Amino acid sequence: MFDIGFSELIVIGIVALIVIGPEKLPRVAKTVGHLLGRAQRYVSDVKADINREIQLDELKKIQAEVSESARNIEDTVKKELDATRVTLETPAQEVAAELEGAAAPVAALGESVGAVPEVPATTKSAT
Repeated sequence: MFDIGFSELIVIGIVALIVIGPEKLPRVAKTVGHLLGRAQRYVSDVKADINREIQLDELKKIQAEVSESARNIEDTVKKELDATRVTLETPAQEVAAELEGAAAPVAALGESVGAVPEVPATTKSAT
């Protein structure tokens, strides 16, 4: 945090000893230590919160990209499915129309000939 060397700490300690006095110096040092510890914990908590927010923003960006990609893929698949459906339905409709056209003369032929009589089954008698 601060760039303080050992020699500078000794000077600060000597000045504190002279100003505060030898009786109160241990209590003051203990209080200063607690305050510095709290400050360090507060700074580390703030850093952790900032890192979490940055990671959350990155995750939201990734989620938006993935959602956009999924929508693009879904649109592409729907377009291809529709194109394939049209490609398959057109020949099927043509074949169905041809079959209906061919079935009409056969039905008319059956009506004009008349009903075919049933042939009785022959049975052999045991004589």
